[in-house]
Amino acid sequence: MAFRKPEVARNSSASKQAALVDQINRYWGWTGLNAAEVVGRNEFGNFLVLDKDGTFWRICPKQLACDIVADTPAEFESLINDPEFNLDWQMSAIVEIARQKFGPQKVGWIYYLVIPDLFGGLYDEVNIQTVSINQLISHSGEWAFAIKDLPEGGQIRLRVIE
Repeated sequence: MAFRKPEVARNSSASKQAALVDQINRYWGWTGLNAAEVVGRNEFGNFLVLDKDGTFWRICPKQLACDIVADTPAEFESLINDPEFNLDWQMSAIVEIARQKFGPQKVGWIYYLVIPDLFGGLYDEVNIQTVSINQLISHSGEWAFAIKDLPEGGQIRLRVIE
């Protein structure tokens, strides 16, 4: 199976995993997600999350999206065994670009698109950086919440603060 469960550092504890679930609920709970467990994470900070109601969700920071991807464990198993899903999930080409630019990630850090794909950000070396998982969860969740009522094709203005 091409899907990989999240890698957990040897010194990780259940409390760190619980803190990650709490962070997800804090910044993405407004979508209806009530996370119980993170069941997958890719190198660009996409998460597969088991909800307390038994559904499975995907948080996709590059799209500022959080959606149900499977209603049952059987549907989830089918999803993670789907070659098309795995191609999208692994993001091999962009991960290779990121690894060449930054090297392997430190524990607790991921690669990300500085300007999300949703805002026209390119899958290009100049638009890739690294960030802590907690920062990505909070910032992407806050951005997604800020634009949730924006109509299709609506305009946004990004302001850089130094």
